Amino acid sequence: MRLLVRDRLFGIGDDYWIEDDRGGKVFLVDGKAMRLRDTFELKDPQGRVLIDIHAKMLALRDTMVIEREGEPLARVKRKRLSLLRNHYRVELADGSTTLDVSGKILDREFAIEYEGELLADISRRWFSVRDTYGLHIARDDADPALLVAIAVCVIRLAEKERGAD
Repeated sequence: MRLLVRDRLFGIGDDYWIEDDRGGKVFLVDGKAMRLRDTFELKDPQGRVLIDIHAKMLALRDTMVIEREGEPLARVKRKRLSLLRNHYRVELADGSTTLDVSGKILDREFAIEYEGELLADISRRWFSVRDTYGLHIARDDADPALLVAIAVCVIRLAEKERGAD
């Protein structure tokens, strides 16, 4: 599955569609403005909320929380003691599964992996339009909504870390 994101629309309070490779609307990222913390909802084309994303208020390191139907799904934070500045860890709610996210996140060139296996590749390489990047989901059994939510989280965390708030 390949998804298309138009980066220039990325931001708090902005709503933007993520499309499939045929131009069909797949997910709406609904940024919630005027909140004390970063908050997003990932919706399907009919407007149903699939995933809630918000910044954790009290945390030593910036952390984003991903929930589905009010239940925790994952927590995203920068990996501790990483030599790579853009290396994030995603801890799934089951407590035993950890995904790694690394690459040039602010350049939109990074990967999401589980135990060294590629789950999703985020890249601008496929597009000539400067403000566009793609999200290629490598496994058929992967959860596309979760992978989109992870990409939203790591990009937002990297932007905050850089000071582009």
